[in-house]
Amino acid sequence: MFVKVGHPADLNKNTEWFQYPGIWTTYILIIFLSWLLVLSLLGCSVGTAWTIVNLVHFGVTYNFFHWKKGTPFAEDQGLYSKLTWWEQMDHGRQLTRNRKFLMVVPVVLYLIASHTTDYKNPFLLLNTIAVLVLVIAKLPHMHKVRILGINADYPT
Repeated sequence: MFVKVGHPADLNKNTEWFQYPGIWTTYILIIFLSWLLVLSLLGCSVGTAWTIVNLVHFGVTYNFFHWKKGTPFAEDQGLYSKLTWWEQMDHGRQLTRNRKFLMVVPVVLYLIASHTTDYKNPFLLLNTIAVLVLVIAKLPHMHKVRILGINADYPT
């Protein structure tokens, strides 16, 4: 009798939450509700609200997915201390469904924000910079790459 062995469950508490059913829907709902909140509280145009949401999304996801390293949990005993959340996700495997989803979201946000502002500057410039930085940071060739040594771990 043969036993089929699959990938082990993600034991990294820092990234396992993204494996839960419904997380993609929740992520999209948070973005949409953020847009509604910005639109209603600031009373700005639809395009300006989408640009604000896009830029906030950029700032938050870049910081938490591509800048901060390690995990807030002591159980991993420093195993992930030199890896960002993006590098930890899916055991470092590239082009998984989750990684593709997280690469498509900023592109769709960019398209919505750019279209609703009629591709006018400075909105177009800000939205373009945000999407380029996020998409480049997510490319498989950028895995564990620190451009110009920024955010690199140097021996002390």
